Amino acid sequence: MELLRQGRKETTQSEMALVPLLLLLLLTAAPRATGQDPEDSEALPRGCGWGLVRPYTLLCDLDSIWGVAVESVAAGGVLTALLLALVLLCRLHHISEAEKRSGVGPILLLLLGVLGLFGLSFAYLIEQDEFLCLLRRALWGLLFAVCFSCLLVQGVRLRRIGRERRSPGGCALTGLALGLSAVQGIIAAEWLLLTVLREGRAACQYLPLDFSLACSYVLALLLAALAAASLALCGKTHHWRCNAVWLLVTCLLSLLLWVAWVGFYLYGNAWLGRSPEWNDPALAIALVAQGWLLLIFHAIPESHLCLRPPPQPTAPDYFDTSQNSTRMRETSFDEDIPLSHRQFVENQGYGYSDENTAGLRSAAGAGQHNSNTAPRPSAPFRSNVYQPTEMTMILNGGAVPSAPPTYTGRQLW
Repeated sequence: MELLRQGRKETTQSEMALVPLLLLLLLTAAPRATGQDPEDSEALPRGCGWGLVRPYTLLCDLDSIWGVAVESVAAGGVLTALLLALVLLCRLHHISEAEKRSGVGPILLLLLGVLGLFGLSFAYLIEQDEFLCLLRRALWGLLFAVCFSCLLVQGVRLRRIGRERRSPGGCALTGLALGLSAVQGIIAAEWLLLTVLREGRAACQYLPLDFSLACSYVLALLLAALAAASLALCGKTHHWRCNAVWLLVTCLLSLLLWVAWVGFYLYGNAWLGRSPEWNDPALAIALVAQGWLLLIFHAIPESHLCLRPPPQPTAPDYFDTSQNSTRMRETSFDEDIPLSHRQFVENQGYGYSDENTAGLRSAAGAGQHNSNTAPRPSAPFRSNVYQPTEMTMILNGGAVPSAPPTYTGRQLW
């Protein structure tokens, strides 16, 4: 029995000694199971856990906070643009005016371009490789061209409404915007073909000046949109000037933003000695800032003005003397009646004829018992007194209205 007890004690002690060895084996095998080395896990920047690894560390790196800020602002812009597009699509059948419906197509295309700007900003939060550099160079100018061509066609639309009081169709405006933006796509494709395929350069090796010159057509579209917005303010109708003002403000702010980022991208980085490091942050911040600028100063106000119900027409008050007399004459129903008939109606409705007044005067003179036979002074009995009809009294709520400002009475004598 004692030998059995000693054997059991030895086995339990050996089992207890194996437990720490198993724990050490599990800890050493854990990084290999997750596909990471212990050196890589220690090299992760502050704020990044086990989920995000290189080359996506800028999305969670708290040491370079600009990546996290751009990521959050771009995500908020994507949600705002999607919500605004859904509201426009759901409320489209409530827009009854043709001039307002024609502007919905360019707004939706602009929101699509804004979504592209926010999405492209995430490409600058990932470490560079050949595919990402090709994507950046191809989509940068194209997305900006889509947005600025939408601003240009909006200016053309407002100018047409101001001059001719009618707007081109929404499909025609959208097609014009797509055609204008396709030119920038051709320019970007030729630039990539010449530098990457023909000369054999790497896609990530390009000068900032070449990148800026490739976007010169985009700047020309922005200047054309600014000119169209300025001309739209000179229209005859004042109803659409609010749209033109918002468009002009958007173009001016976009121009200032482009001058700022191009100047910093070309000269500011070199002057500060941060030329390679700050190129990607400058471009990413320019994308996010331009997207929010287009949302706040153009897409949201234009959508609000399109979805706003038209003003209800009010019947003119013909007995309100504060109204303009020219407006009263424009909306007067008496213009539909010929002049001869109008005089006959006035004589029949508002006064006695000359024969009736003469008969009444002679009868009154024969029935007098005093010695005064001289004719009584004639006074304008009913010629200058306004006699409203039953319909005008009903429209006025039962009260006797005052005479219209165009009524001057008639001189019968």
